[in-house]
Amino acid sequence: MSKTRTRFAPSPTGFIHLGNIRSALYPWAFARATGGDFILRIEDTDLERSSQAAVDVILEGMAWLGLTHDEGPFYQMQRMPRYKEVLAQMQAQGLVYPCYMSVAELDALRERQMAAKLKPRYDGTWRPEEGKVLPPVPEGVQPVLRFRNPQGGSVVWDDKVKGRVEVSNDELDDLVIARPDGTPTYNFCVVVDDMDMGITHVIRGDDHVNNTPRQINILRALGQEPPVYAHLPTVLNEQGEKMSKRNGAKPVTQFRDEGFLPDAMVNYLARLGWSHGDDEIFSRAQFLEWFDLDHLGRSAAQFDEAKLRWVNAQHLKAMADDALAPLVAEQLARRGIQADERLAAICGLFKDRCDTTVALADWAARFYTDDAVQPSAEDRAQHLTPAVMPAVAALADRLEQLTSWDKPSIAAAIKEVLAAHGLKMPQLAMPVRVLVMGTPQTPSLDAVLALASQQKILARLRSA
Repeated sequence: MSKTRTRFAPSPTGFIHLGNIRSALYPWAFARATGGDFILRIEDTDLERSSQAAVDVILEGMAWLGLTHDEGPFYQMQRMPRYKEVLAQMQAQGLVYPCYMSVAELDALRERQMAAKLKPRYDGTWRPEEGKVLPPVPEGVQPVLRFRNPQGGSVVWDDKVKGRVEVSNDELDDLVIARPDGTPTYNFCVVVDDMDMGITHVIRGDDHVNNTPRQINILRALGQEPPVYAHLPTVLNEQGEKMSKRNGAKPVTQFRDEGFLPDAMVNYLARLGWSHGDDEIFSRAQFLEWFDLDHLGRSAAQFDEAKLRWVNAQHLKAMADDALAPLVAEQLARRGIQADERLAAICGLFKDRCDTTVALADWAARFYTDDAVQPSAEDRAQHLTPAVMPAVAALADRLEQLTSWDKPSIAAAIKEVLAAHGLKMPQLAMPVRVLVMGTPQTPSLDAVLALASQQKILARLRSA
């Protein structure tokens, strides 16, 4: 069996979103799982709508998710001489023919067909056949080139998602594969690319399934056997519509900026159309060990941000503190905050409470800014009562006397103040947390205080 070669071939006509990037994840994973190659191709022939900014988001998004390609990126616009070379070969072999039917004539033909309740399709007016007299060539008209689609029989393939698919050749008209100016069309470019790049498996969205029988026929006309196809069901947004920029889908890179982890995104995206038993949380290595094309789902998957946040939270908790710290430092830097060596310990203390690195940075920022987070009026009224404030003042005095600012020394000071004032831990800890962190809910109080500077804690306790 030949080496697996898969590809991702996005069009840079809009910012790549999660629905698009899933069509990169599966071919990447299949190539990695089978020791094959993953090729990146940019289908940029739509000059009006393609943009460098969209290309940049594709490259950034894939790099962030770790979907590294082995070859490419190849740009179709740079391969035009090759397409024209193959077109010339096909003309010489009689596989294509010039068609002079104008757009107006084609529209009129379709209207007549629809009025007669027929499927609108090109009727082969200019297709040369033995004994057929073609119409006179109109003057000054540049023809399109049409592919001589086989007549009779069917195109059949075993799709790894849809199962056996059969399309009658009589349903397919002769496809335009070159425009009047000689530039090749999308379906033709794709075939030449897949042929030249030796693609063995085409894993793509099922919006391409109608192109597949045409592409198979062109490949076979060129003497090639078609690859294995797997057409993935659509990814729906939270409203149940097809995910698209028009329907509010976010660029993939926005999830990076919002504090999601690449491994969590890979985990979540993998489950949008593939499964390994009931496993919900898994590492990248496990995913690549388990991934195959036999467990791809047949029904549309729906994006659920709450589920994504849950998956991200699980990965956040499992991540080593020193690996998490640089990601949180990036988030802090965007706020103009410079982190220090305490950050890994801060991450370890608060990561169980967070679902993104942004949420973790919200906690961390409280250790790096001089201004305390202001508690809500409700928390202030509930916890900073006249009855407890003497104990808070006593704790400030006791903490000021500490010569070692560490967790055991702070814990001992708190214990002394509790005993002296006849209080239980929550009665003192809640108001101290409100003053120090702006909220009554934090991890262990002595651990929180130990990570902040002694001067800052004293200032906040005496600010009430």
